[in-house]
Formats: sequence, C-alpha cells, structure tokens
Amino acid sequence: MASETKGAKAPNGKMTIGELAQRTGMTIRNIRAHQTRGLLPPPEVQGRTGYYNEEHVARIELTREMQAEGLNLEAIRRVLESTGGSSKEMVDFARAVRAPFEDETPEIFAPVDFAAAWEVESVDERLLKRAEKLGVLRVLADGNIEVISPRLHGAATRLIDFGVSPSAAIALAAKLHEHADAVARAYIDLFTDQIWGPFDKAGRPDEDWHKVLGALEAMRPLASDALLAMFQITMGEETEKAAEQTLRNAGKAPARGRSRKRR
Repeated sequence: MASETKGAKAPNGKMTIGELAQRTGMTIRNIRAHQTRGLLPPPEVQGRTGYYNEEHVARIELTREMQAEGLNLEAIRRVLESTGGSSKEMVDFARAVRAPFEDETPEIFAPVDFAAAWEVESVDERLLKRAEKLGVLRVLADGNIEVISPRLHGAATRLIDFGVSPSAAIALAAKLHEHADAVARAYIDLFTDQIWGPFDKAGRPDEDWHKVLGALEAMRPLASDALLAMFQITMGEETEKAAEQTLRNAGKAPARGRSRKRR
C-alpha cells in the first residue's frame, strides 16, 4: 500500500496527501473517504508515496459546489461516474453545464415598493403565485419579494406604465416562458445530437474535450443572438400585418371606450 505521509517531498506539480489537504482545506481523513466513495481518483504512486495533482483539487472543488446545491455524495458520485470520471476537462465541462446562463443579480423589493412598481395599492396574491410558478420572482420568508430577473421586471413595469394591467403582463410572461422553453429545448437537442452524441460515441477522447466545452460556451451567446434576430424578423412581420388591418379598419366607426380596472 502506498504511503501518503505529510512529510514526503512532492515532485513539481504534484502534492502529497498532506499538501492536498492544506490546499483544499479538507482533512486527510475526508480525502481518503472521498477516494473510498469513488469521488476522487486514486493518487499516482511513486515508490511508496501517493501523489495528487490539480485534477484532484478540481474534483474536490466541484464536489463541494454540488454539495452546496443540495446533492448528496452518492448522487455526486453517480454524476461524476456517468460523465466519464477522471479528466480535468470533464470537471470543467460539468462546471460549465451548471453555470448560470446569464449573470443577472436578483433584486429584493418590499411589498409596498413592489406594489408601487405595478401601480396598484397591493399586489394580488394570485398574481404573485402565478409569477412565482413561472420562476420570475420568489416570495421570501420575511414577506419581501425577490425579482429573479430585474430586466424582465423592468419590461413588465414599462408595459404597466403604458396601460397594460398586471394580470395581462403576467399572462404575457407565461406565453413567453412557454415559447422560450421550446427554444431552449431546441438548442439543447441540437447540442446533444450534433456535438455531444458523436463525441460520446467516439469514446470521449481527451483531446476533444476542449472542443465540446468551447461549443457549449459559444452556444449560450449564439442562442441569444439567434433568438433576438428571429424575434425581430417575426415582430416586423406581425407589426406589418397589424398595421394593414388597422388601415383597413380606419374608416369604420370607433368602438365605444370602456373604463378598465386593473386587477
């Protein structure tokens, strides 16, 4: 059995188990427990000493990140095992997959401020629940409201400024969510079928990990750009159709105005 004492001098770029413990802030006992559970690859043995490297550091950091997100160690082991295991490229890929699509900082509103933004005296609890179900906001334990996407919320409040009711704004958000979900699924399917699939069938060669990772990272802005470009084309077409209909109806008597109450 390889010795993993703290006192051994490690070759360049390699660490003894004691040095790995110092580097990661993990105890030697827990490092060995991670190896036993299959969370950490075995060390490289030279003579009677086991040596670790940056791959082991990356795996420990990734395991901690997954634990922070609520995964237990057995679930983490299965994830690492299913993605091929020991290469640092795999760890980088797993981290990239889990990275947020866009780094937008949520904002916290007191209920009275949130109601003011929606131009109502108090926000309908049913609307809050609908918005929470869509994932665009979250009601916190202290009663405050966390807006997940301030940019999306800003668009909603602008619509309300124009006279759109809060309920209509939430209904629009629900439609956008449905269509955005389909677009996201289309890109995921494209990546899975055209990039990950061939790579997986080829046995996930080490030299191609960086290509797959690069494609994943590039697809994020590409998806946004393509969706925006297609939306601009579609919006132009629909606006033109609506304008034609408006011109055709221009000679007709205007409909009676009705007072509208915001919900």
